[in-house]
Amino acid sequence: MELSESIGHPNGRQRKPVVVMSDQETVDDEEALVRNSNDEDRHPRAHSSIRGELGNVSLLLFLYVLQGIPLGLAGSIPLIMQSKNVSYKDQAFFSFVFWPFSLKLLWAPLVDSLYIQRFGRRKSWLVPTQYLLGLFMLGLSFIVDSLLEQDGPKGPDVITLTGVFFMLAFLAATQDIAVDGWALTMLSRENVGYASTCNSVGQTAGYFLGNVLFLALESADFCNKYLRFEPQDQGIVTLSDFLFFWGIVFMVSTTLVAFIKKEDSKQQRFKRRPKEETQGVVETYKLLFSIIKMPAVFTFCSLLLTSKMGFSAADAVTGLKLVEAGVPKAELALLAVPMVPLQILLPLIISKYTAGPRPLDIFYKAFPFRLLIGLEYALLVWWTPSVKHEEGFPVYYYAVVLLSYAVHQVALYSMYVACMAFHAKVSDPVIGGTYMTLLNTVTNLGGNWPSTLALWLVDPLTSKECQGAAGQTCGSPEEAGLCVKEGGACVTALDGYYVESLVCVVIGLCWWIFFGKKMKRLQEESPDAWHCRLRK
Repeated sequence: MELSESIGHPNGRQRKPVVVMSDQETVDDEEALVRNSNDEDRHPRAHSSIRGELGNVSLLLFLYVLQGIPLGLAGSIPLIMQSKNVSYKDQAFFSFVFWPFSLKLLWAPLVDSLYIQRFGRRKSWLVPTQYLLGLFMLGLSFIVDSLLEQDGPKGPDVITLTGVFFMLAFLAATQDIAVDGWALTMLSRENVGYASTCNSVGQTAGYFLGNVLFLALESADFCNKYLRFEPQDQGIVTLSDFLFFWGIVFMVSTTLVAFIKKEDSKQQRFKRRPKEETQGVVETYKLLFSIIKMPAVFTFCSLLLTSKMGFSAADAVTGLKLVEAGVPKAELALLAVPMVPLQILLPLIISKYTAGPRPLDIFYKAFPFRLLIGLEYALLVWWTPSVKHEEGFPVYYYAVVLLSYAVHQVALYSMYVACMAFHAKVSDPVIGGTYMTLLNTVTNLGGNWPSTLALWLVDPLTSKECQGAAGQTCGSPEEAGLCVKEGGACVTALDGYYVESLVCVVIGLCWWIFFGKKMKRLQEESPDAWHCRLRK
């Protein structure tokens, strides 16, 4: 149950794994931030204090928080739809919302190369995208209730919801490209390392606000239980209220940035700042193509695209199955909060073992344990209905879920940190930023497509039979309707989730046996096998 994905992915954003969801196994251009920061070691270091740039750090942090809001909201929609009994094919269709962050490399060169110089290289994209995000949120706030059909018989309008939230994710990914680029020059060389901290903390905070906090405040059960003296029929906030509030925040803050903040102020000209890359669009695309054509890179990318097939059922479907079994979505979201210290400490601990010449050894060793956790998740879903009572679920049940999630995070982060360490190890330093972004994009995509496929196949693999109406079946929605009309009820004979869980583990074991060692052997390739021949 990648709780952080089912309540968000992404990763997701798929950036790095965030507090709440997703194989948030994604990374942006932090390597470029670190690289520019390390370049300072070659020069006499100026005595600079972060106090003089607290304004810039605060602005970066705020921009990354804004970026996390629409992503967190997108991560909450599947749980809301699941409580309305939408099909898993609809959930699979909506999962395309999380793809833009895994594909942003396709248009990142355009954002970096096309701009209005008088307005600012980064503001040329940041301001329009944030205005559009605000307008989309404001417009969506007036129609989102009808799209979700809270009182209607049709159920959610999944197609329109997917289109709208896909555009929100696309705009957030574009804003991410602009902010990442601006971060390199907004801060002085001495303080540019703080940009990656702003990225991590800001996006995590934004995702938390748009996902965990929203789901808690939107839940009538949670608000009545913890925040109110007198019960009411709905939560403290609604989705339309939340969208409207953040739409206003986007519009106001973007206006302030557009008119007040300058990219090349006089104060910044006296600071030592990293130089902007000015590579053209065509040159960047040619460079990417030349990297992909290298045999070692092509093999590694192929393995990255297939390595997460064995985890797709556990990561994409488990959280939704728990909601289907009656676990309150707000309670499920809040289980991510205790994981914050663990998610902060795990990369620090694991990095000690991946800092050597063979980081993928950790990836290989953690792989089968993560597969076994997928089977444990299936057992957890099977066990859930038996412990439910009229007042909800007992405390020990949530303790088991939390422990399962914690163990899963250890395996996930072990693979994630090992993979990122190998990316940094093999990337050609001459074109490190582009190289790292390519590998991270492939890594994210390797988690997205199996998750979408896993959601899509749950319904076809599920077998139902009609009880109480002789001669009727439940093979299609029409047949299920006839069954109910004749006084019967469609009962699940075999849940496709369990079939998927078993099949995914078998596929994962086969991948580990036949391709895992091949991935390990890539560490034995010489550095020349990874270096691009097109050098400036």
